[in-house]
Amino acid sequence: MDILVSSLFAGLLIGMVLALVALGLTIIFGVMDIVNFAHGEFLMIGMYTGLLTAQATGVDPLFTLPVAGAVGFALGIICYYGFIKFVMRGPMVAQLLGTFGLMLFLRNLALLIFGSEDRSLHHGVLVGKSFELGMGIIIPATKLAAAGLSVAAFVAVWLLMNRTKVGKALTATALNPQGARYMGIPTERMNALAWGIGGGSATIAGALIVNFWSVNPFVGLLFTMIAFAIVALGGFGSVPGAFFAGLVVGLITEIPGFWDFMSYTFEFEWMMDVPMTSFKYMWVYVAYFVIMVFRPRGLFGWKQ
Repeated sequence: MDILVSSLFAGLLIGMVLALVALGLTIIFGVMDIVNFAHGEFLMIGMYTGLLTAQATGVDPLFTLPVAGAVGFALGIICYYGFIKFVMRGPMVAQLLGTFGLMLFLRNLALLIFGSEDRSLHHGVLVGKSFELGMGIIIPATKLAAAGLSVAAFVAVWLLMNRTKVGKALTATALNPQGARYMGIPTERMNALAWGIGGGSATIAGALIVNFWSVNPFVGLLFTMIAFAIVALGGFGSVPGAFFAGLVVGLITEIPGFWDFMSYTFEFEWMMDVPMTSFKYMWVYVAYFVIMVFRPRGLFGWKQ
């Protein structure tokens, strides 16, 4: 039972962080109908930003979030005005290949600057610490803080999208760009803002993840695929869908814990011989495939 409860807690905590990872992807798609294949590289840049800022200044890694958010927001704006706005004039295949090229550019730029070796944080108020909740449940302090701050960032973006004039302008641009333009909404700025918010949320998520995950220039690929699975499950363009789907995918990544619980509880020897930990991300992609086949609109549907 301890294994089961621990896996549930761990899945929910990482799911909250993964929901923030997917948030930027769903916002950009919701406003502009374009899939950003470079989203994982934005997260990778956030990881490097958090890591290097903490090492250079000596501050706690969690205090680097504003820096990471500012870097991501600026990067999103620059990418839009310097590249995406021109790609949007072409056909859909040009848009897809354009963001794929942006992914390769950012990845190889990071490889040139930082090299290919893994880097990780070794200092911080919460690094290496954990909380024991009883029943054998031990939660790393960094993951607990990352989950809480992810929810706070998610709520902040949701309030921006639903409780402010800027958010309403973004929503109007997403629903009907031409009509929004006729109503005096600067849709060009709204598109840039969507990229800024998407980039900022991704880099903040990266600065949180680097507290318990090593970073290298190739780490973005894993999180890109996970973000796609979350957005597909929740529904492209749905902010609430991204949050709940993130929790579901977080639980899926903890399948090895559930597997161990079943094998030890029912004494299935054949289950004990299966290295399920090596396949845990495979189940995320299996879920992605099943969703696309049986419910392509996702749990909360595509934007209307």
